[in-house]
Amino acid sequence: MTTVDRAAGRDLGGAGAGYEVGSREYRRLVGALLCAGVACFAALYAPQGVLPLVAQSMRVSEAQSALLVSAGTVGLALGVLPWSWVADRIGRLTAMRAAMVASAVLGLAWIVFPGFEGMVVLRVLQGLALGGIPGLAITYLHDEVSPAQATVAAATYVSGTTLGGISGRMIAGPVAELWGWRWGVALTWVVAALGSVAFVVLAPPARGFVRDRGVRAADVVRNVGTHLRDPGMLVLYAQAFLLMGGFVAVYNYLGFRLEAQPFGLSAAVTSLLFLAYLSGTFSSRHAGRLAGRLGRIRVLALSWSTMLAGVALTLVDNLVAIAVGLVVLTGGFFGAHAIASGWVGARAGTGRAQAASLYNLFYYLGSSVLGWVGGMFFAGWGWSGVAGLMAGLVVAASALMWCGHRGVRGV
Repeated sequence: MTTVDRAAGRDLGGAGAGYEVGSREYRRLVGALLCAGVACFAALYAPQGVLPLVAQSMRVSEAQSALLVSAGTVGLALGVLPWSWVADRIGRLTAMRAAMVASAVLGLAWIVFPGFEGMVVLRVLQGLALGGIPGLAITYLHDEVSPAQATVAAATYVSGTTLGGISGRMIAGPVAELWGWRWGVALTWVVAALGSVAFVVLAPPARGFVRDRGVRAADVVRNVGTHLRDPGMLVLYAQAFLLMGGFVAVYNYLGFRLEAQPFGLSAAVTSLLFLAYLSGTFSSRHAGRLAGRLGRIRVLALSWSTMLAGVALTLVDNLVAIAVGLVVLTGGFFGAHAIASGWVGARAGTGRAQAASLYNLFYYLGSSVLGWVGGMFFAGWGWSGVAGLMAGLVVAASALMWCGHRGVRGV
């Protein structure tokens, strides 16, 4: 076996030996990954639903308060590649369990920290810990299920991330109105911790992965270089960066718009809009099935169009129109994410852990950078600036995919 194959953690070792649909182990694996998605994204985005309250209590600007979200996603982006190397040495499942424990401890630490700057630093560290979940979850899935079911199972994991996003925001907002934002985020942390426990209990033993302690950092770097020289992979990574960045910007600053005049909503009422994430739970599952009939590129095109229609509706100064627009936008985004993330795993011949980790690196860099940049657009042009940013990013993502379609076609 070559060093490049070995750096993939021998992820080809389980080919053809995956858990079949209907088996007890398959149900446990899918349930475990659902819980992993809940745990990761409840912890990662818990502050997003209370950013206006954070800005008020900590006396910081809108863009500064959003650093509590961006710092976590920056840490996650920085952590995905190191975690892929760790996982190749100790196993995907063991690495994910360690990441969840570290995230739980650091999550409690930043919630109780008194100073804003220290909270931001601790959020970066928590993000580093969380980096061991998203990239490894998809890789673990591809190791353990039959290839024919990988896309559907990946979409199930993505639906779990939407449930985590909902729980983080829906719990924090109402509780924060009663007892303050720290208590709201703390209760969300409890939900994330329970999701972690459920993952540890449910996840079946890994049988498609053969541990290799001889994996070197140089092998990981070589795999990373291989993927970054692949035009098809670069197009898929661009989808992650652009679409996620705009999506997070929308959710970061919509609360500021709705809590200001003419709406004047409370944080508890504004948090109800995060129920729009349920459309992502639905669309991510069905996008995987639809791709089997129509092809990935057509489902992506449908998702882009849906996102543009949704962001256009949010420009209307009417709460019903804004809510409908958010539902449509969210459904389109998670449909695109389910297709792109699953496509990366299917395209990777070797170094699958690094391929998935790079996708997550670009995904969360987009969240961190463009989610923060959205604050500048909001400060300069109000909500129309944020909506325009979102629309421009969708158009850019679609243009790159059409131009580079030959590079990803045939996977």
